[in-house]
Amino acid sequence: MTEEFKPLKGTTTVGLTFKDGVVIAADKRATMGTYIAARNVEKVHLVGDKMALTIAGGVGDAQSLVRMLRAELELYKYSKGGNLSVEGAATLLANVLQGNKYYPYFVQLILAGYDSKPRLFDLDLVGGMNAQDFTATGSGSPVAIGILEEHFKKDLPKDEAVKLAASAVDYAMKRDSATGEGIDVIVITNDVVKRYSSSEVYALLKAN
Repeated sequence: MTEEFKPLKGTTTVGLTFKDGVVIAADKRATMGTYIAARNVEKVHLVGDKMALTIAGGVGDAQSLVRMLRAELELYKYSKGGNLSVEGAATLLANVLQGNKYYPYFVQLILAGYDSKPRLFDLDLVGGMNAQDFTATGSGSPVAIGILEEHFKKDLPKDEAVKLAASAVDYAMKRDSATGEGIDVIVITNDVVKRYSSSEVYALLKAN
């Protein structure tokens, strides 16, 4: 079985807004039942200039949606001369998911980005779309959302927001056997799109 068709049933992804942007994070483990199928799966995908998508669910379904969204955002940019808003991209995804509800994409998605302000949306497999200040998806989400609910505050500084997102995934890794193998983190502001290295994430988690 190729990696594209491995079911991504064990996952924790999180997203939260902060004072100047948005941060999203995910673990890197893919499972097939109790079997660890892959240890370095990319679950946070940059899809636009200031936009990223996290994936949980079926790898093939999720990767297909990532490719579609990247293509649509590029087409929009070249035809309209500017970027589609984050809400517009989330609505596009929601419409695709709703239009396929009888043969659904088995995914949970978080779309995050910055246009006029930080924006965060979660989407379910039949196109339900909700704007959020923070959210989590996947098998480890009950643990992660508990950490977010306990510690999230509006207008957090960037480093605190990154640490909180990474901590939520880290706690899920300790309680959910289908979540593991490290933490991928991306921060998006009006000026910067940054993917944190493993060493940077580790240093933030160890910082007081």
